[in-house]
Amino acid sequence: MSAQSYDSRPLFFLCFDQIWPEFEDFISRNDGVYFIQAQNSSLYPFILQGCIIDFFYVYILMQALRSSYFETKRITANFAIQFESMKPTLMILAAGMASRYGGMKQIEAFGPDGETIMDYSIYDAIRAGFGKVVFIIREDFAEQFKAIFEPKLAGRIETAYVYQHLDAHLGEYVRPASRTKPWGTAHAVLCGADAIHEPFAVINADDFYGRDAFVKAHDFLMGQCSKDKYAIVGYHLRQTLSDHGTVNRGVCKVDEDGNLVEVTERLNISVQNGLVTCDDGLAPVHIDIDTIVSMNFWCFDASVFNYTEKLFKAFLEERGQEEKSEFFIPIVADRFIHEEGGAIEVIPTSAHWFGVTYKADAPAVKEGIDRMLAAGEYPVGLWK
Repeated sequence: MSAQSYDSRPLFFLCFDQIWPEFEDFISRNDGVYFIQAQNSSLYPFILQGCIIDFFYVYILMQALRSSYFETKRITANFAIQFESMKPTLMILAAGMASRYGGMKQIEAFGPDGETIMDYSIYDAIRAGFGKVVFIIREDFAEQFKAIFEPKLAGRIETAYVYQHLDAHLGEYVRPASRTKPWGTAHAVLCGADAIHEPFAVINADDFYGRDAFVKAHDFLMGQCSKDKYAIVGYHLRQTLSDHGTVNRGVCKVDEDGNLVEVTERLNISVQNGLVTCDDGLAPVHIDIDTIVSMNFWCFDASVFNYTEKLFKAFLEERGQEEKSEFFIPIVADRFIHEEGGAIEVIPTSAHWFGVTYKADAPAVKEGIDRMLAAGEYPVGLWK
């Protein structure tokens, strides 16, 4: 079978043009099958199953073929590799202190069979098509955490556990001895760098995001995510307020193309006399109840790790000596947009969000889960 040139090249081929141009002479296509062509003119097919292949894995394949050809010359004409469809990963941030809640809300039972909020998020992620879950946790409760989740998830989805240590990714920076507070959500994401090499979503452990959010995040990660384009799932502010105290929310400014312009952290938000009020000294004091806000549901390409590490180094130099300074994901997002020229799509969702900021929020969360169980949105006994 002779190979013909192919100009409408897929995403990974464009990556080759930029990073490994010498491989361009090795790829051609015939009847929908992509071929690797070695210098002896033999053709070695590999098959794409309708998915976007991370160029990292193609690079490994190419290196293996080149090594085999040049060193052992044992490649045969019938050599073929079939790629499995790449699935995105879900990263769950579960290392927070939960100071306002007064307990370990990450592993508190809310469902009828002892399910945590995370259980419902993972269940939604599995049925949306995610292939792995990476938990970012504290090492001091790792055994208790694993004992809860491993029996449920074994055989259902691949799992990994990463500890958010205070000294992780500090390089030569010396942490102040008085520093006990975690470095923030962007540092938590950075801690997962060694466990993730594919597009991934980030969520909080204590927020219920709803099935629609995971479906839309999965579709974005599989079809649109790249080193130049990330996404955030946006919720209407009215869906995220608490009846039991003030909340802090990242208010999203969205442009006419549906992309994020900036996220502004507004503090002490509550409803007073029918108006949504922010008691944080910033303007405007009152904001629209249907404003789009971030609930920390982000979609990233794996290239974000290198960029985040660079920004974290600068953060440490500027604010590392402040005992309560935090390196947040919106900091990375803002710099990505305004300094790197990247785009972050705001994905609207119809899903109902709820979470537990205060102990008094817990009964409402349980009631919300009970309503969804009664409506058949989730099975009673999630993992049975």
